[in-house]
This record gives sequence, structure tokens and C-alpha cells, in this order.
Amino acid sequence: MKRTITYYKIIWLKHDLPAGLAVFLVALPLCLGIALASGAPLYAGILSGIIGGLVVSLISGSQLAVSGPAAGLTTVVAAAIVSLGDYKVFLLAVIVAGLFQLVLGLLKLGVIAYYFPSSVIKGMLAAIGIILISKQIPLALGYNQPDFWTSGFLQLFSSRNLLNNFKEFNSEMTRGTILISFVSLAIMAVMQQPFAKKGKIIPAPLLVVAFGIVANMIFTSMASFLSLKETQLVHIPSSAFSDISFPHLAKLFSTAEIWKYGIVIGLLATLETLLCVEAIDKLDKRNRITPVNRELVAQGIGNIACGFAGAIPITAVVVRGAANIDAGGRTKMAAFTHGLFLLLAVLFVPFLLNKIPYASLSAILLITGYNLTKPGLYKHMWKLGWKQFLPFLFTIIVILLTDLLIGVSIGLLISVYFIIQNNFRAEYKMTKTHQQGIETYYIKLNSNVTFLNKVKLRKTLDEVPEYSELTIDGSECNFIDYDILEIISEYANKAHDRHIALHLKKIEKINIMATH
Repeated sequence: MKRTITYYKIIWLKHDLPAGLAVFLVALPLCLGIALASGAPLYAGILSGIIGGLVVSLISGSQLAVSGPAAGLTTVVAAAIVSLGDYKVFLLAVIVAGLFQLVLGLLKLGVIAYYFPSSVIKGMLAAIGIILISKQIPLALGYNQPDFWTSGFLQLFSSRNLLNNFKEFNSEMTRGTILISFVSLAIMAVMQQPFAKKGKIIPAPLLVVAFGIVANMIFTSMASFLSLKETQLVHIPSSAFSDISFPHLAKLFSTAEIWKYGIVIGLLATLETLLCVEAIDKLDKRNRITPVNRELVAQGIGNIACGFAGAIPITAVVVRGAANIDAGGRTKMAAFTHGLFLLLAVLFVPFLLNKIPYASLSAILLITGYNLTKPGLYKHMWKLGWKQFLPFLFTIIVILLTDLLIGVSIGLLISVYFIIQNNFRAEYKMTKTHQQGIETYYIKLNSNVTFLNKVKLRKTLDEVPEYSELTIDGSECNFIDYDILEIISEYANKAHDRHIALHLKKIEKINIMATH
């Protein structure tokens, strides 16, 4: 027992402590920026990060995933806060979202994410990127209180909103804000280049925030006209936790809007979480697989805690998880440590956080939004053909015209239409033989194979043992869905590491493009 404790103590000191510090440095500006983009109190973003680190990490079965507020939820969170009219009522929707996730996990429905076509998911993320950018541009110009969420994205261009916002730009804008935003964007762009990523010395968001703080200190000390106004800086009271809003439990059944937004947030948080842990598992050099149903239970408990504590909803986040892996994290204690650092920062150095310009946070989120909806994604989807591009495009358009739930539903219906049009059949067979003492597996894909076969095919591939030979034969297929090709291509990339000799017959490997 003592040896085990000593071993984990060494692992924590050598790997998880520095990794937790690195993730904290990435997460801090993102927690503030996502709270800002969501129209929530800034402390709510940090509080979400704390709960994601200290609560979710201990319950989750994932060793490397890190939870916190996610850019993918900003649009629906912002819309929910405005629509419900009271942040305390919005917190009830967060509790409902957590309960929804908890029920999904207990009913072992964690496979739900695999039934959504990747074209629809990519369309959803692209639409989120567009809306995220639209809200951050005014902040980057110095306007600290844009009201773009009252009636959805298109109202941004109405004469009332557009003209009123332009009238206030003259009184709100400062040249210092524009300068900080421009340089911050340049730093973020440079730090995303391959040569900068190899260094891995300072996380780009931290560098941007540090630059913004130092730049404004110089402007102020010189009494320069570039100095930022107090309203253009983060403001977290020294007694931040004493100002926390708590849910108005008496209004839980007062309106169906609470439950509507709760289910939407819960569904989107579930999708983003499951997609994230899948991506993180692929990056794990130890090939550990996250139990998805346990992850949903952990996320559900985390979001219930967020609702009761006054925080915005959380998901597992690819950016934080990837930063954890890059920094050498080994166990879930790295995620726990990052949450501990967030708590200590709010308790002991809030004065330092209050020196951060909104412009620095907006630059981070502008790049985040661009990464979600970069031009290369549209070109990639176009090259895949109409059956992938149309669901992707209509998902984006409908989300911008209405909301996320309707947009995803329409995209899903279009995907189903193409399946029916291709006369879908869910058939494939696997046979097992022994050749020269080696276990040989043969999977024959029959007729049309669609994304509805994802779960079963993924499970079948995972059951193929190490040091074996596998042939996947698609010579008699009329149609192989892109999602199936994606799974096979991902499997092909990892087969060598599992010592599996893989042969693909009449199946073309595809280039898999990351959306985060």
C-alpha cells in the first residue's frame, strides 16, 4: 500500500503537477473569455473550471480529459440567459441539463453521440464559430456591452441593433483596445504555426493575456491616450464568491423554457463531451479507453453542481485535454491540480485577474471561433460531395436562422434522406481463421454501410486482438458512408501500434480533418 502511494506521489510530482499548471495557464483566460462570450458573470466561468477540475475529474473514468466551460455552448447559453431573463432562473436550466446527462449515463446511453453524422456535428461547430466571431468583433474594437443575443444572430443586422451599436462605438472605442486586439491576434496566429508549437514553452492564451496586461500598464504609466477604460478590463471583486448567484429553485416548473434550454444544453454538452473523450483517447499513448456512460454520469453531476453553485455549464474540452497530454499528464490528478490552481487564483490573486483587458480575451475567442469555422473546413466538406456537404451547409444555415437544436435536427433529417435514397442496409460479416499460427480475421462489408453501423463496427474492430491479421473487404459495397470510412481510416492509423496487420480491399483511406 505504501509503495502504491509513493508511486502515485512520484507520478504527480514529476508529471501531473507540471501538467496541471500548464492546463491552468491555458484554462484561466479561456474560462474568463467563454463566460464573457456567454453573457454570464466572469466568476461563473472560473467557477465552472474549478468544478470541472475538482469534481468531474474524480468521478470520471478518463485519465487525461479535462472539463470546463466550452466555446461550443456559448451561443445557447447566451440565448438562454437572455430568453429566461434572470441568471438565477438560467441556473435551473443548467441543473436540468445535468440531470439529463445523469439519466443518459445511468441508462447506458453514452453511445448516442455515435448516431449523429459527422457532417452535422461539423456544421454545428462551424455555426458556433460564426456566431462566436460575430460577438467578439465589437469587444475587440472596445465596445464592452454588445447586445447581439436578444433575438438571434440575424437581429445583429437589424437597423435597431446595428445603428444603436455604431452610435455607441465612437464613445466606447479606444485606440489602445484596437492595438491590443491586433497584436493579440497576431500572437495567437503565430503561436498556432508548426514551428511555434514545437517549442511548447508558453501557452498562447497566457502569452496574449500577459501582453494585454503589460501593454495597458505601459499606456497608463505614460498617461497615454491609448489607456483603456475601467469598463474595458476584467472586473472580479475581491469577494467574488460572496457575490455568487444561486438558482431560484421555486421557479423550476414556472416555464417550459427552463426545461427546453436544459435539454438542449444537456444534449449539446453530451455530444461535445463524448466527441472530446473519443479524440483524447486517440491521443493517449497508453491506449486507455474512457467508459462513456461513467463519463456522462460525471458530467451530469458536474453540471448539477454548476447549477447549484452559480456557474455556467461544462463539458470535456479538447483544447484543455490536448494541453494536458502535451504537458506530459499521466493521470486524472493533472485535471484535479488545474482546478486547484484556478481556485487558488480566485482566492488569492483576483487583483491580477482584474488587469486583464477584454480585448485580450476577445482575441483568444476570435481565433477559437475561426478554428471552428475555418475556410479549409468548407473546402474539405465540399470535396466530400453533396451527401456530406448539404447536411453540413443546411445545419449551419438553419442554426443561424433559428437555434442549435432545430439546426442539428434539420441536418440529421437531410442525412437520413440520403440514407433512404441509397437504400440503406446494415450488413457486414466477420469470420475468423488460423493461418500459420496467426489469428486471421475477415470483415466483409455488404451492400450499403452507413453511420448507423458506427457503434457495431467500432465495437467489432476493438475486439480484434493484438498480434493478429485483419482484412476489411468492401469490394461488394454499393455505398460506404463517410463516417464508416472515417472509423476505418482512424483504425488503420492505430493498427500498427496494436501489432495488427491490416489489409483494406476496395476501401479508400481518407484524410481526417480535426474540427477543434
